[in-house]
Amino acid sequence: MANGGSTFSVIGADVTIRGDIEASADLHVDGTIEGDLSCTSLVQGESSCVEGAINAESARLSGTVKGTITVRDLVILRSARIDGDVHYETLTIEQGANVNGRFAPDALKAAKASLDRVEDGEQRLTLAG
Repeated sequence: MANGGSTFSVIGADVTIRGDIEASADLHVDGTIEGDLSCTSLVQGESSCVEGAINAESARLSGTVKGTITVRDLVILRSARIDGDVHYETLTIEQGANVNGRFAPDALKAAKASLDRVEDGEQRLTLAG
């Protein structure tokens, strides 16, 4: 456990997860996720691929994302390849990043709408902190 009681979980490059993930911890993803991802803070490695929606307070994306991104404080690095709409409050994009989608500075509204759509009985992987 790090200072302040926060935790940090890692999904390694050799890991593929099929299903939604909810993490109360900060999350570093180098592997593949086929499902929606929700966490406090996300760091995505260059070799990582997320095929699903991402919801987080903050994120640094440098891999591939195929899905809607809803992040309050978003950094898209030059190696990132994003195919989907991006909802944010603050946004930084490095030159060379590839984004195919619409940008909307409304992260809080989009996050609430996304939570309203969650159906009962959905399979989820929860990483406890």
